[in-house]
Amino acid sequence: MDTKRGFQGAKDVMRKKVVLIDGMATAEEAVKIMRQEKVGALIVKKRHPQDAYGIVVVNDFINGVIIPDKTSKEVNVFEIMSKPVISVPADMEVRYVASLMMKVGLRIAPVEEKGEYIGMVSLSDLILGNLLF
Repeated sequence: MDTKRGFQGAKDVMRKKVVLIDGMATAEEAVKIMRQEKVGALIVKKRHPQDAYGIVVVNDFINGVIIPDKTSKEVNVFEIMSKPVISVPADMEVRYVASLMMKVGLRIAPVEEKGEYIGMVSLSDLILGNLLF
């Protein structure tokens, strides 16, 4: 049985859409953008050059809005986001991407190349976008 696979990096399985949002936006505005853009996460813009990017995902709305019984209009993105973002290099092999994401509990992460986010990769993408499966 041949267990050798060809190389596939994060760039090969990622989705190319990266959508940014301001941290002062409301949860309501964020969800509206996620619906429009058909994405499962938004990258939260830096406030200044030395700042780190944040990320807001569906779970953040559940934990930060629904469970505490708040309205989406009264919660700002910066209150529920995770920061700093854990990103994966574009050329990282998918098995290491999967290992990293599982170890740190991520379901989705931005893919970084030359200091820029060029896409997003999710656990689903690692399987469904993987041509070697």
